[in-house]
Amino acid sequence: MSEGATAATGGELNPMREIRLGKVIVNMGLGEGGERLEKAMTVLKSITGVKPCPRKARRSIRDFGVRKGENIGCVVTMRGTQAEEFLRRAFESLKNKLKESCFDDYGNISFGIREHINLPGTKYDPTLGIFGMNVCIVLERPGYRVARRKMRPGQIGADHRVGKEEAIEYIKRRFGISVEGA
Repeated sequence: MSEGATAATGGELNPMREIRLGKVIVNMGLGEGGERLEKAMTVLKSITGVKPCPRKARRSIRDFGVRKGENIGCVVTMRGTQAEEFLRRAFESLKNKLKESCFDDYGNISFGIREHINLPGTKYDPTLGIFGMNVCIVLERPGYRVARRKMRPGQIGADHRVGKEEAIEYIKRRFGISVEGA
């Protein structure tokens, strides 16, 4: 437990200091639309079990043949047990190792998976091809809703944010991951 998780008086655990998995975002950026994007969305749906949302280009890039507003990627957001199940498979594809550089100072973790067929239980389909993806994990504490709510949003204090060391300890304890460079 972190130092702030125990109360100063009785040594009881403070439920507001408990770290939890907020959400997991899986992103496939292709840089092009059309049939390849449809195949990527099919792969992402089969891997996660959630319908992916297409993402549009923010601006036109003539050299790459990308027009503003054109669908060039897809994303899935997962929460709860579904997110945990996916993370266990994703960590297994990385041999349960992460680099310390994958963690930022605000409790977020990001890493990439080069080929989707590295995930356990995924079979290669030659009609679809092979796609890579980025995985982002958001860790939070109870009370983070204050910053997201519509009516009178507030700010999360620096003491209540999840730090880098706390995120590393949580991932080690919860998923049995070894962090290199820590």
